[in-house]
Amino acid sequence: MQPVNQGIGEELFDYLVHSIADTPYYMLLGVKVRLLASGLAELELEVSQQHINPMGAVHGGLYMSLADAAMGNAIRSLGIKAVTVDCNTSMIAGASVGETIKARGTLEKIGKNLVFASARVTTDEKLLASAKGTFYRVGLIDINHGS
Repeated sequence: MQPVNQGIGEELFDYLVHSIADTPYYMLLGVKVRLLASGLAELELEVSQQHINPMGAVHGGLYMSLADAAMGNAIRSLGIKAVTVDCNTSMIAGASVGETIKARGTLEKIGKNLVFASARVTTDEKLLASAKGTFYRVGLIDINHGS
């Protein structure tokens, strides 16, 4: 599936898609970009055996990581660099190996220093987790210098 650009600048879109694809942690998890729009990011991954915890269920940290990534990239879609300072995730249901899970991150508010976002992690049929995050602004993305 090709990532969809819903209205952000083409250079920023290309930069974000490539930076997500090249991030080692996202590669480890198998994260792919579905869609980027102004203040919104949709990411997905296919659940594999490597995502399973000792109890045989998808590890909750996977949902948390995907939600955090979606929220962070919703913020980055506006050209803002920010780091997570707080992330609260509620686990609601489980997924199975082979299922595709999606996270939709949405920007809620931009303050002077803090940015607030939320995310929902789902399969096609059900809500798996919901998250709220607080992020600290550290600057603007410089697509010409890779940061």
